[in-house]
Parts: sequence; structure tokens; C-alpha cells
Amino acid sequence: MTSVMVAEDNDIIREHICRTVSSFEGFSAGQSVSSGTEAVRTFKSDPADLVLMDIEMEDARAGLDAAREILSFSPEAKIVFLTSHDDDEMIITAMATGAKDFIAKDSPADVLNDHLKAVRDGKPVLEDRVQNLVMKEYKRLSDSEQSLLYFIRHLSSLTRSEKELVGCFLSGMKTREIAARRCVEVVTVKSQVRTLLQKFGLSRTSEMVAKIRELKIGHLFQ
Repeated sequence: MTSVMVAEDNDIIREHICRTVSSFEGFSAGQSVSSGTEAVRTFKSDPADLVLMDIEMEDARAGLDAAREILSFSPEAKIVFLTSHDDDEMIITAMATGAKDFIAKDSPADVLNDHLKAVRDGKPVLEDRVQNLVMKEYKRLSDSEQSLLYFIRHLSSLTRSEKELVGCFLSGMKTREIAARRCVEVVTVKSQVRTLLQKFGLSRTSEMVAKIRELKIGHLFQ
């Protein structure tokens, strides 16, 4: 029998979820808690095989915080978010905690049953939308890592003057302002910018600034 902890702050909804889960063959909702804090405390003393976790309980992110804490001391814990908060950002944030699945509260009972069985068996079946979002985020992070490595590699090839030039653009200065500050002609700055962009393989200073900010490495050009 797979034991399930249900963490949900609404008494009526929590009782309904417990009854539904207990009606599934091979599952028993033996633990029922109404807050993220209680979920962590209960799991520490009597870990369930699977946790059905709401997100917004004593505060808007209680379920997320509880999931992270549980997984910090029990990495093998199987946590499934069952929530009405299903915007893209929330799904990505929830799955980033290390949860096994993310299910909307209005999903039919048979869908919930199928997902719980899959998680129990170690073969979670994410809904298409959740899977696509997770893969998209994975690709974004992978691309960012490659970009970061690319920038770090080429950073060593920049002269001190070029690093200062990048810093000027990061601070919002325009080409004429940079020329005036350096007491040089605008054409000189433009020539330096062309060389700088060639080193990074970019065509516009705005692209360079956006990428550096995205990678959070602006401090390297101060």
C-alpha cells in the first residue's frame, strides 16, 4: 500500500482529495496536513511514500518552500504538486524544487490516479504542457551556460580599454558621451566598438549589453 500525505489548507478540498486518493487501488491517504510547515514536520517524523502538495497555504509559496525543505533532508521523496496555480512561471518554479509532477486540481480522478501510479513506479508522466515548459527551460539554461562559457573565454582577449568600453555601455552611455569622456573622436569609439563586437561575434552593442545582463556578469566590466 502506497501511503500518501495530502497537504492542503482548505478543509473541504483536503478531505475530498483524501477520499479520492484512498479510493485508488493501492493508495492510502493516511496523513492530512493544512500547511507547508506541518507537512515538513510530519514528513520528518513519519515520511509518506508520496506527498500531494498544494502551493498556496499559510502563504503564497508555502508548498514550494516545504517541498524544497523536505527534499533537502530526503532527496528521494516523491512530491507531486496538486494546485490551481498553473501559470507557466509557477509550473517551472514548482518543478525546479525537484518535484516529480505537477497536476491541476480540476483534473479528473482517473488522470490523478494515472499520475500517482506513474510517480509511485518511478516513471512520472508529465502532461504535455508541463513537459514542454520543462524542456524549454532546460534548453534556455543550457543555452545560457554555453553563452556564459563563450563570454568568459573571450573576456581574456579584451584589452583594458575594451573592458572599460563595455562598462560604459552597461551604464547606459551613448557613443558620443563615451567619446567626450575619453576625449577622442566619435569615429575612434565606433572603430573600437566594431573590434569589440567582432570578438564577441555580435553585431550591435544592445545585443552585447542584453547578453551580459542576462548572464549577470556585469561586475566583470566594472
